Amino acid sequence: MRDQIALFFFYLGVGLLFSHELDAVTQSEWRLLYFLRDLPNEKAIQVFVWLHVPLFGGIAWLTHHRTPCVRWWSRIAFSAFLIVHAGLHFRLSDNPLYTFDSPLSIVLIYGAAIAGIVHLACVRWSARSSDA
Repeated sequence: MRDQIALFFFYLGVGLLFSHELDAVTQSEWRLLYFLRDLPNEKAIQVFVWLHVPLFGGIAWLTHHRTPCVRWWSRIAFSAFLIVHAGLHFRLSDNPLYTFDSPLSIVLIYGAAIAGIVHLACVRWSARSSDA
């Protein structure tokens, strides 16, 4: 049962992050990224979107890898990233170009972090139970 709860929160985190990236396009997030913000807007949006293709493909491949150890560690790393990602957004929230202050944006960003925390807690709880 704990494994199913952990898996639910992992997938919730995936859904929230991927949906956040849709929102990120509407919010012109590339203006906050050091390697894209100096590009012309039309070029930056194309690079931003195209960079997400291998990123999302890699996430899907690694977190569903046929090797259980790769799959497990990839999911752990992904959940940890959700927390770091929310921290980066919090850090950037004072930037005048930051526009992620709608309820939708906030729920997607910080909801993903909460899903990551719950996933990691469930995995840890499950690991401690199996050690006993």
